[in-house]
Amino acid sequence: MKSSLTMIRNFLSHRRLAMFGVSRDPNDFSVHLFHELCKRGYDVVPVNPHAAAIHGTKCFTRAQDVWPPVDAALLMTAPTITDAVVRDCAEAEINWIWMYRANGSGAVSEKAIHYCQQMGMQVIAGQCPLMFLPETGTVHRLHALIRKITGRYPREASKAA
Repeated sequence: MKSSLTMIRNFLSHRRLAMFGVSRDPNDFSVHLFHELCKRGYDVVPVNPHAAAIHGTKCFTRAQDVWPPVDAALLMTAPTITDAVVRDCAEAEINWIWMYRANGSGAVSEKAIHYCQQMGMQVIAGQCPLMFLPETGTVHRLHALIRKITGRYPREASKAA
């Protein structure tokens, strides 16, 4: 399943989002992404059943507990956890899901993608949000360039005739 640039822009237009899988390890990339999104004005709500707070921000146990509710969720979970998280998101009426992936499978789960599609949820399977934000660092611009050269960078959604 390929995500379009239009879908990615729509996801990123949600300024308040839940983030699943933010590590408590300050050296983990998920923490960098969490802080970068916050620095760019996003209200990022961490969701982790094993923490009361993540890096000074109140943490919620499940998607259904997030208050006030959000419309979008960024998943940085293992694929086996992604399946349960998207079900919780559906129950919480979170209709925009981004399954993060840089290397390997990331949070992407084919079963979860299929479930999202059945539920009418918008899903971005793969990619790193930092590749699509303005003034991103050199590594992310290079990563985006490589994906463009190899044909793996999302394209604009085709317009119906």
